Amino acid sequence: MTTIGILGAGRVGTNLAGELSAAGHHVTLGTRNPGDTFARTAGLDPRIAFADHRTTARTTDIVINATPGDGSLERLTGLRAELSGKILIDVSNATRDTADGMPGDLCHPGSSLAEKLQAALPDTQVVKTLNTMLFMVMTAPETLATPPTAYLSGDDENAKRTVTGLLGDLGWKPERIEDLGDITTARATEAMILIVPHILRRHGFQPFAVSLAR
Repeated sequence: MTTIGILGAGRVGTNLAGELSAAGHHVTLGTRNPGDTFARTAGLDPRIAFADHRTTARTTDIVINATPGDGSLERLTGLRAELSGKILIDVSNATRDTADGMPGDLCHPGSSLAEKLQAALPDTQVVKTLNTMLFMVMTAPETLATPPTAYLSGDDENAKRTVTGLLGDLGWKPERIEDLGDITTARATEAMILIVPHILRRHGFQPFAVSLAR
């Protein structure tokens, strides 16, 4: 059993928390208001703990960033001491929203949120994954008619192997996990977010992933 902290209690964070807890991991959901979040998410697995962001990062072995990407860099840089020596799985995309609330321009053109996090957190192993799909696909890849792809980017090979194991707990088969290389490759998958608003406007909020076909 691994202790996993998830920063962010929106749809992405709560979805991951429920499935990772069901897979046997001890999960803490980190939020700015633990009491309010607990009341709002009463249907979640009762084994899930709730804490503030700092406590969550300090008391768990692996941390998942599921906070809104446009504020993730500032938020997580403030947790540098708590994240030291740990794996940070970044599933967020850093964009500026358009007038209709859809993802718009990238916050870090020519770079990526994952690269910025790795530079700001040199004692943390950052791994980028699961950011090229809607949140419900992250934990149920088998529900799509076409098998989706989960991309991996990160500098530390051991960290990526650990994350690959967690993806397996979420239902991802090894042949559908594509290791792209070091953390700089995250700028490619983060740029894929630019296609998302066009698909959503045409087809509505239906599960999909931006995947590799062979």
